[in-house]
Amino acid sequence: MRLLLLLLCCLGSVLGHAHAAPPPLMLAGTWQDGPDVSLYLVSEKLDGVRARWDGQALWTRAGHRIAAPVWFTQGWPGQAMDGELWMARGQFEATSALIRSSPGDEAQWRRLRFMTFDLPDAAGGFADRHAQLKRMIAAQRSPHLLAIEQQRLPDSEGLHRQLRAVVAAGAEGLMLHHQDNPYSDGRSPRLLKLKLYDDAEARVIGYAPGKGKYSGMVGALLMRSDSGAQFRIGSGLSDAQRIDPPAIGSQVTYRYNGLTVHGLPRFPRFLRVRDEP
Repeated sequence: MRLLLLLLCCLGSVLGHAHAAPPPLMLAGTWQDGPDVSLYLVSEKLDGVRARWDGQALWTRAGHRIAAPVWFTQGWPGQAMDGELWMARGQFEATSALIRSSPGDEAQWRRLRFMTFDLPDAAGGFADRHAQLKRMIAAQRSPHLLAIEQQRLPDSEGLHRQLRAVVAAGAEGLMLHHQDNPYSDGRSPRLLKLKLYDDAEARVIGYAPGKGKYSGMVGALLMRSDSGAQFRIGSGLSDAQRIDPPAIGSQVTYRYNGLTVHGLPRFPRFLRVRDEP
């Protein structure tokens, strides 16, 4: 009996560490021209899975522990780091699928990098934290741990030129960190994203049947935003996704071109299922 209780306690301990409260993360707003661009450090917005290293393990933004191979995080510092698990441009689905699997495909894990951009527990503004991060990662020499490259741009013209260049190369957009911004939990007015188009997230609440060539498949996803607005997304779905659509309740990222007079997204287009483990 004592052995059984011990085994149950150990099992409970393991399962308890599989999920925890979501880690405190700083979230981005949307850039609007006006502020002095030269006061911001600018980097590519990576299409990866947001994660936090707590000094011992990787966690998703939802609070799930990521079952990374021991060799993947070997030698990483004991200091908390914020970043994105990323393979390459356009590889979000493969990245998301990998970190959901346990054990995952080792060959795929070897393609993955933890692209770090901040030290949540460090003092000072972002520029100081980024300099400290670069020094720390250079000392580690881990092939799977990199710091996202940051650069300064002189003005809005240079910023939008850089945006067009990275998007043409397949990137999502840019991130802007104010040099003096301290790390804080929640949405920060001085951490901003810039894209060529608007995007947002909403929940799937149902399906509209397809017509014509889509007969027998899903014609559109019925969506509801956090504000309660309901709308349809019919564009951007592949034939495979129309046959096997995102599950009801799943969170979807979509792009759109502004809002209608009724406050609904104009020309919404499906991008991906954004639910993270």
